[in-house]
Amino acid sequence: MILGGVPEVLVVGEAADGAEVPAAVAAYAPDVVLMDIRMPRVDGLTATEALRAAPDPPEVLVLTTFDADEQVLRALRAGAGGFLLKDTPPAEIVAAVRRVAAGEATLSPAVTRRLITHVTAPAPATGPDARRDRARRLLDGLTAREREVAVALGQGRTNAEISAELFMSVATVKAYVSRLLAKLDLNNRVQVALLVHDAGLV
Repeated sequence: MILGGVPEVLVVGEAADGAEVPAAVAAYAPDVVLMDIRMPRVDGLTATEALRAAPDPPEVLVLTTFDADEQVLRALRAGAGGFLLKDTPPAEIVAAVRRVAAGEATLSPAVTRRLITHVTAPAPATGPDARRDRARRLLDGLTAREREVAVALGQGRTNAEISAELFMSVATVKAYVSRLLAKLDLNNRVQVALLVHDAGLV
């Protein structure tokens, strides 16, 4: 109902369960999948992980009543382009679909606050941190300039802000972001930011 009458947005199909998502995506080739988390057999997070691991996947926007930290992080690490709560006003949902379709990440304000709290919390003082070690290994493979751009993404900078801060054109920043995604085998800027946070660089 929200998306049906929106110009330039065409609802091409629906799926009642995460198990139906691959076939629906294959049949309808959507640009964006609006994914619920709680479904009868296969949940939306599992479906998102499977979908984003496939070749040439659509963007995924998770829309749910749940905003537990582990669900947000799992969705974003899987490559979801956004995470919205179901109490998000309809106009903002439409705007989020458009942003995700354009390759931009989008999070509801409540989710953003929880994510910031999570990534800025002190790390445990003891014990090995496999995620940190993996993140540092991946980032060690970057050039100094790529690493600067990655850190700026981790700080939440826009392309224009990175351009001004690192004295390069916006087009060059976009090229670096594309290079980072390819080199790190990631889907979007949010995943780069999470990797930088995992590595303890911001």
